[in-house]
Amino acid sequence: MAGGNHSQAGEEKPGIRSQSEANKRLKYISLAVLVVQNASLILSIRYVRTLPGDRFFTTSAVVMAEILKVLTCLLIILLQKRFNVKEVALFLFDSIVIQYKDTLKLAVPSLIYTLQNNLQYIAISNLPAATFQVTYQLKILTTALFSVMMLRKTLSRVQWVSLLLLFGGVAIVQVQQEGNKEASVSDSSNQNYSAGLVAVVISCLSSGFAGVYFEKILKGSSASVWVRNVQLGIFGTALGMLGLWWNDGAAIAERGFLFGYTDMVWCVIFNQAFGGLLVAVVVKYADNILKGFATSFSIIVSTVLSIYLFGFHVDLLFTAGAGLVIGAVYMYSLPKAAGSSPSSSSSSTVSSALPRTDRSEEMETFLPKCAGKQKGS
Repeated sequence: MAGGNHSQAGEEKPGIRSQSEANKRLKYISLAVLVVQNASLILSIRYVRTLPGDRFFTTSAVVMAEILKVLTCLLIILLQKRFNVKEVALFLFDSIVIQYKDTLKLAVPSLIYTLQNNLQYIAISNLPAATFQVTYQLKILTTALFSVMMLRKTLSRVQWVSLLLLFGGVAIVQVQQEGNKEASVSDSSNQNYSAGLVAVVISCLSSGFAGVYFEKILKGSSASVWVRNVQLGIFGTALGMLGLWWNDGAAIAERGFLFGYTDMVWCVIFNQAFGGLLVAVVVKYADNILKGFATSFSIIVSTVLSIYLFGFHVDLLFTAGAGLVIGAVYMYSLPKAAGSSPSSSSSSTVSSALPRTDRSEEMETFLPKCAGKQKGS
């Protein structure tokens, strides 16, 4: 009997070791996906918005991304229901129409996310990609502050220090960019640095509020990540169409919804639509430290590629500011020390650096039945 127990224990060890190795590989895969998605979306948007020739309507790109996201989630729900169309229809009718009060709660974050997506296009069109990537990390600060105010969450001393470093790093980068404003926008006379800066600041504020508001209204919800994205996508498409009509209605009526679309533009839209969903799937394998490292590494990747793709100039001041931001992001993602309050906002704030879809994956700790619901290019 003892020999049998010993043999069984010996058989379990390789299994545990292989499981550990598999989890380690999944973490590295998650890291790669997060870095590529974060950096590629920003760089690709910057690229397509600075190319000469006809420019696509950003409002139509936002709507198209929402439509693709809804269709993808519907397809996944259909797969989960084994292609039983009747069951899917009844399921969605109950989740969206019968429980209309629950659906209407998502109108506010959907409006904010739609606004945020449009603002990101404006910001990236007018700011160097590396500058946008650094400045956009202010969303961690805004999300943390809204978490403290709205959810009564507590932050550790290290997190407060990291937020101060984050703000200081962004301020240094902006001082550097102000000094080199002419050089940073010399590639296009249509660029407006001030408009880009205002757009990214408003985007950070909206991202922080929307993430915390979404967390607050979803506590105790039983909806899945795919249903939530369908609900958000319906509102997002409707609100996006309203913004399209208001801002570019006449021009789109004359030139067409897909005016200016190229293969690269389609790549950007697919990145927006599917990138967030993909991150939502892989992010559960990545802890907060890994996600903070991914965000930091994506800043480095964006900066390096901006030098080669857009002739971006990096000096000592920018390096110091970006270094502070990278360090702050990593510090903020560190686990709280033993004895700290468990109601930490680290999960919601660090994940706000990702597209809107993945934030709810972090909510699994306090949403017993929710598989999740972006940031995300």
